[in-house]
Amino acid sequence: MDKKLQDVEKQYTNIPIPKELDMVVEDALKQGRKKRKKRAPQWLLGTAAAAILFTASLNVSPAMARTLSEIPVVGNVVKVLTWTEYKVTEDRYDADIQVPSIENLENQELASTLNEKYRAQGKALYDAFIAEVGDLKANGGGHLGVESGFEIKTDNEQILSIGRYVVNTVASSSTVMQYDTIDKEHEILITLPMLFKDEQYIDIISDNIKEQMRAQMAASNQEKIYWVKGAGLPDEELIEEFTAIQPDQQFYISDKGKLMISFDKYEVAPGYMGVVEFEIPTAILKDSLVSTKYIH
Repeated sequence: MDKKLQDVEKQYTNIPIPKELDMVVEDALKQGRKKRKKRAPQWLLGTAAAAILFTASLNVSPAMARTLSEIPVVGNVVKVLTWTEYKVTEDRYDADIQVPSIENLENQELASTLNEKYRAQGKALYDAFIAEVGDLKANGGGHLGVESGFEIKTDNEQILSIGRYVVNTVASSSTVMQYDTIDKEHEILITLPMLFKDEQYIDIISDNIKEQMRAQMAASNQEKIYWVKGAGLPDEELIEEFTAIQPDQQFYISDKGKLMISFDKYEVAPGYMGVVEFEIPTAILKDSLVSTKYIH
């Protein structure tokens, strides 16, 4: 992969998550364990409350007013909106960076911390792009592009999973995905380790993914290629041999309650494979799960 792509990716993925996030999650978990009174979920705002939110936003920022016209609406409820957008369009340099914002969570501390992370990463990505364009122009020019946005992977009564992507283009392209999954009922951020009793999940999931990789390669007559041993691939073609997921591997929970493990472009396979995902069978996880509340 082009070194410039790697440098831009590194700047993006190394933006630190605010240190308060761990405390926020811990506090939220404690609150979630307490008996809660029955109430209408905060995200089910009525028309009047939504109007107040919109009016306040419009008064604060004309830019926000323009953004609000493009907010995806489900009924009268806005769950995730575009907070801001960085856009550059030149002959050989293009950037379109959309920064999401989570709204209407009662746990405002969690929402604020996540939104702060999104805004910091979006600004850093834009700054890195502008700096790289400056370097290219100073050295005779070139081509550079970056596109970043978000998609809702799951949005049901229990789970909100947001996938944020960055596509960098120089001579070739790369794609980085990051996910956040929120328990709407208890309004907490779900991490991969907290789903399991201990670290055995790493080996269980990794072994299953390797089995899926080999099966896919065999079934596709190697139209699909993964860098995994035991699939007939010559050792010299194992560019970055996949051995195990990271403890905090990127993941989301599907609408059907399945654990989805995600790998970035070039992470476990050649670039033409793009971002790849694997659904992990719940049957192999059930003994390791803390509960079947999320994964079933």
